[in-house]
Amino acid sequence: MQSILNQFVTLWVVIDPIGTIPVFIAITAGTAATMRKKVALQAALVSAGVLLFFLVFGQMLINALDIGLNSFQVAGGIVLFLFALTMIFGEPRTESDRKAITDLTEEDPVKPNPAIFPLAVPSLASPGAMLAIVILTDNNRFSVTDQAVTAVIMLVVIAAAYVLMRLADPIIKLIGHAGSAIVSRVMGMILASVAANAVLKALLTIFATGEL
Repeated sequence: MQSILNQFVTLWVVIDPIGTIPVFIAITAGTAATMRKKVALQAALVSAGVLLFFLVFGQMLINALDIGLNSFQVAGGIVLFLFALTMIFGEPRTESDRKAITDLTEEDPVKPNPAIFPLAVPSLASPGAMLAIVILTDNNRFSVTDQAVTAVIMLVVIAAAYVLMRLADPIIKLIGHAGSAIVSRVMGMILASVAANAVLKALLTIFATGEL
């Protein structure tokens, strides 16, 4: 149960369904309710597909490059830690994603589907989420059953993101953009702790076994 809770917290933080709400509102402003529903569903499906791809094939890519999983866990933990620092000290993701939306609107004559970019990738299926899903499904440490549980947890978080996108307007009215930024920073602190724990565990394993 503790492992499931840890995985849920990790995936909730890196996917960040709450932080996606303002992004969703920004890209669907002025659109009909049916279109907003379609964008939310498409973003959820695409992000789930991307993360499932990394869950199934991520470690194969690592093995093909002859990278030790402990080394990857250290690198992934460092990247997750840096990602957490941007959540804590950097520009709120809401603002950076809005700038990406604005740049696309103003400069790109052939506009990509906003449900795919920036909503599905990189807002939901962020680089941090891709790294986390690979680390949480290490073939050397987790059975197929364990990995299936991780996949279900990830899909639950994506489903929660979909529900929150559907409820975006009342939620943002309730907590405001400032509240969303506060939640993002708290999640960043939790992610930083999770990342530091992953790095320390991997280093202890390396020192104990000598296996990279």
